[in-house]
Amino acid sequence: MEDVTAERVARNLAEVREEVATAAGRDVRVLAAVKYADAAGLDALVAGGVTIAGENRAQELELKAAAHPDLEWHFIGQLQSRKVKRVLPLVRWIHSVASDSVLEQLGKHASPDTEVLVEVNVAREPGKSGVDPAELDAFLDRGAGGPFSVVGLMTMPPAAADPQDSRRWFSALRELAAERGLPELSMGTTQDYVVAAQEGATIVRVGSRLFR
Repeated sequence: MEDVTAERVARNLAEVREEVATAAGRDVRVLAAVKYADAAGLDALVAGGVTIAGENRAQELELKAAAHPDLEWHFIGQLQSRKVKRVLPLVRWIHSVASDSVLEQLGKHASPDTEVLVEVNVAREPGKSGVDPAELDAFLDRGAGGPFSVVGLMTMPPAAADPQDSRRWFSALRELAAERGLPELSMGTTQDYVVAAQEGATIVRVGSRLFR
């Protein structure tokens, strides 16, 4: 990250925004995934025009959000229920709600304007976080009536060398969201964000593509 410049970020960000807008035929928000960004990298991202950032770890989120309150922060990693209270005041969205314990903590600490996304394990990969598609309605029911709103779904498809291999999983998530009237879709990372945009993503989570 030492040699990342604002000029490089600005160029890459403009290219990504153009690619997803062309793929989707509409605006798609670009979230900078900053798990590996140091202080200088964050400074370059902001100077380069990034407005939305996502962090995977609660402790790092606290440090980075304090250093850059000018960014709209999202939590995009697997969240421990005991960290929910700490994360909530810092973020616009939690993208990775997938356990009853997190639902319970949201019920205790969320405010009426809290919006979250449910992570779905669309490919049913063993050992991977996310709600099974067959259990999604029951999970949403358990979260209903709380002081927060579920506004969409998120997924991480199986790792694949070919971005096209992710298409069926993104399509499946889009159908799950549409059937339940959920407008937001967080899907697509550096390797497959264009395909995600084509399949309905409203926000893509892009990391190294912005820095290289």
